[in-house]
Amino acid sequence: MVLFDGASIAEVAAGVADRVGIPADAEIRIEVDQRTPLGRTALASLDPITITVESGAFEDAKQPRHLSPRGVQDVVGRLLFRAKDRLDPAFGDPPPDDALTLPQQVAWDAYCVGRCERLGLAVQKARRQYHFRNRHGFTDVADATFERLWNAESLTWADIEAACRETAAERERASA
Repeated sequence: MVLFDGASIAEVAAGVADRVGIPADAEIRIEVDQRTPLGRTALASLDPITITVESGAFEDAKQPRHLSPRGVQDVVGRLLFRAKDRLDPAFGDPPPDDALTLPQQVAWDAYCVGRCERLGLAVQKARRQYHFRNRHGFTDVADATFERLWNAESLTWADIEAACRETAAERERASA
């Protein structure tokens, strides 16, 4: 269904992995499901690092069925930072991805994609902030929390959980 070149994906992913700080000897697999135009992505394994992607996540929105190198950078950067966090004992012990709440996923994504931006990768901050607001509230507290996650250099899973509790408390307070 798509006109993707595996070598192009591998080249972009290798460049991102290097910038993220994944060891050069780490095995990284990217499995693209070309049967669907949807855009789900997942970090499926840490050993080897395996990223699963529905083809829509890598598709160029202006040229359907064609690869978007920017899309590859966005997805691979975010998920490699998640892998790096999971592999770092100092980060803590987050639950498996399928057990994360949507607010936890979105908060962790804000932290990961903020680091991608600082590496010079093309990101869409406004899109990520809107997604964050949808899960954490359209409040000043949520906006400040998003900025703190986005700009952070080194967080732990406990920091991400605390951010989620902070925005949840504000939503509860505002609805009372």
